Amino acid sequence: MTSKRQQDVKHAQRESFLHREIASLVTHVVSDDPLLTGLFINRVKLSPDRGRCTVYFFTINGKDDFDQKLPVLILYKPSIRNAVAKAMQSRYTPEIRFAYDSSYDKQRHVDDLIEKLKDEGKL
Repeated sequence: MTSKRQQDVKHAQRESFLHREIASLVTHVVSDDPLLTGLFINRVKLSPDRGRCTVYFFTINGKDDFDQKLPVLILYKPSIRNAVAKAMQSRYTPEIRFAYDSSYDKQRHVDDLIEKLKDEGKL
């Protein structure tokens, strides 16, 4: 029987593998489709049961820009999942979901607040 630590390591390895594979595929898609320009993968999260893989994206122009690009990105989902399935050489391939990663926006907001405080002389 495997320990919890070994399971966590294997889970992290699967997430890392999925991140590399999906990032490579999406990079090719973005370079071929001008409608997806400016879309970047920030991270990949695999569900505990390994049934779902959420791919978090960000754009410099924010969530509204991502929402406009999402329908085009969804059209590529079957091809991406098929390529991941071939690369994984596993019986099961997780369902792929796309989401916007707001952590970049939060970081930018914090940076703006710090700059504002510096300008006011409070820092």
